[in-house]
Amino acid sequence: MADVFISYKAEDRPRVRPLVEALEAEGLAVWWDEQVGGGEAWRESIEQQLDGAACVIVVWSKRSTGPEGRFVRDEATRAERRRTYLPVRIDKVDPPLGFGETQALNLQGWKGERSDPRYHAVSGCVHSMLGQKAPAKARSAPQMRVSRRAVIAGGGVAAVAAAGAGGWLLLRPAGAKANTLAVLPFANLSGDPAQSYFSDGIAEELRNALSAVGGLQVVARTSSEMLRNSDAITAAHRLSVASVVTGSVRRSPSTVRVSAQLIDGDSGIERWSQSFDRPLGDVLQIQSDIASSVAQALSTALGSKAGAKLPPGGTTNAEAQDYLLQAIATEGDDSDAGMLRRIALLDQATRMDPNYAEAHARKGFNQDIWASTYARDSREKDRVEAQALESVKRAIAIAPDMPLGHSALGLIYSNQLLMNRAIGELQRAVDLSGANAWTFLNAAIVFGQVGRQSEGESMIQRAIALDPINPIAHWIQSWVLLYGHRYPASLEAARRALAIAPGNIRARSLAGWNLIMLGRTDQALRELQKAPADDYRRLVGEGIIAARAGRKADALNAIHSIQTRYGDAANYQYAEVYAQLGMTDEGIQALEAAWSKRDSGLGSIQVDPFLDPLRRDPRFSSIAARLFV
Repeated sequence: MADVFISYKAEDRPRVRPLVEALEAEGLAVWWDEQVGGGEAWRESIEQQLDGAACVIVVWSKRSTGPEGRFVRDEATRAERRRTYLPVRIDKVDPPLGFGETQALNLQGWKGERSDPRYHAVSGCVHSMLGQKAPAKARSAPQMRVSRRAVIAGGGVAAVAAAGAGGWLLLRPAGAKANTLAVLPFANLSGDPAQSYFSDGIAEELRNALSAVGGLQVVARTSSEMLRNSDAITAAHRLSVASVVTGSVRRSPSTVRVSAQLIDGDSGIERWSQSFDRPLGDVLQIQSDIASSVAQALSTALGSKAGAKLPPGGTTNAEAQDYLLQAIATEGDDSDAGMLRRIALLDQATRMDPNYAEAHARKGFNQDIWASTYARDSREKDRVEAQALESVKRAIAIAPDMPLGHSALGLIYSNQLLMNRAIGELQRAVDLSGANAWTFLNAAIVFGQVGRQSEGESMIQRAIALDPINPIAHWIQSWVLLYGHRYPASLEAARRALAIAPGNIRARSLAGWNLIMLGRTDQALRELQKAPADDYRRLVGEGIIAARAGRKADALNAIHSIQTRYGDAANYQYAEVYAQLGMTDEGIQALEAAWSKRDSGLGSIQVDPFLDPLRRDPRFSSIAARLFV
């Protein structure tokens, strides 16, 4: 059970993250709802953690004190009743009626520095409620840069340092090159929180436009958004970039005003700034104008002829773009309903502009994921997969030089177990101008699956250079290294992902799997038990641990538990456990069953270390060969 429970409005998550990391750096066990797994009964999990914590920090903000902050108020009421309530403010607001009796501690403008007196006050109260002595006031950490090679080789030292300084600080390259740039999320000044998708989307479209500028390296969206509330100098240092673009958007029914600034990352001096007041339909031209102005201001680093243009696959229809921006804003919701809403928004975008290649590509990618995840039967799965293929091929026909289209088609082919086609499309995607971090990540996954290890690792390094504090990039790196049988390096990559996102179940499972392969069974079990009890990754790990220990009944029970939850969708996982039990016939039968369902997990059959005991069987080789016909 955690020491501290943090109650907050979900939209404030990036602003709450520094508080979680600072408390964890002091050795406290902190629970927040980022740790709720997809398969958990989330209400029961929250209730259990809320009632078990000795301190409940309630974060009052404009959002949590507003009409949509009902859950935060409910949790605050429960904490107050148990006398575990500790209020903090991150905006200039008064706590709701009934909660003003206890003075809220002020964390407005706090950026995560543990030496800040405001944080020291919060820390002191937390430790007092836990019956502990507060740690000495932290000093500012020295701004040391650690090379990626040193982090991989550093073993436990890197993991300890990540806990104290924030994992991403260890991931910065040795120095910021003059042609490196981050675009932070633009502030929404429209007075309507529902318009945040638009200001965030404008920043993302600007990143895409700048990524198409020759010689310019632009940090990806995920890492940029994790530093949403940081000042330009802090963001530049954490992302190891030379320059930062910040801005704001004020949108009315008929007009839009976009203000942007280009700031030197070392000095904080403004190198360029401009405001654009235009009719709403001219927003696309504003993006191009800002990108051109930034490129011109960076002309020394980029070369005197450097210019900017909108990347391939875009639209000239502002309404179509608005639908796409709304769809992008829903990407955190991968539920059945969330994905269908995203597909519907992208469908609206393509209706408004039938030649909007980016919208077609994104729609196809989401259709394919939905088909493999939520289709009710094989007929529906086949129908929606065919629609996905049609959408992506339409995108490529319109914009053959758009990396997103080829990347999406490569993933669709890999899910269909057409690995030769997948490799061809993904190689095409990474070779095109404007390939972004996700393009490299998608390629890394498939290159790793087919045993092209060095190429997969190279793709990962390129992705991390563009998206250094994206935990997904680091767990994918761990995944590629695991399938390259490089277990110590893979374990460190998983730990780096967990330093950024402690609740990431994939990274936690990968850490457990690597510990199994390293023979550190007890540690592996402790890692796996931090995942939800019915998660298939945990159950596979527990089954393999039992198999290796000679506990056949327990291993078979793990298979039964997976079957209870996932049915015939997990035949590949059954094969992994059977292989470790030495049950070759059962393992081969499970792989054949997986092939009959075209289980995308089979894409890893050539490199999966859990399947190693089956490799000498000719039937195994026959199944593996089918992926490359």
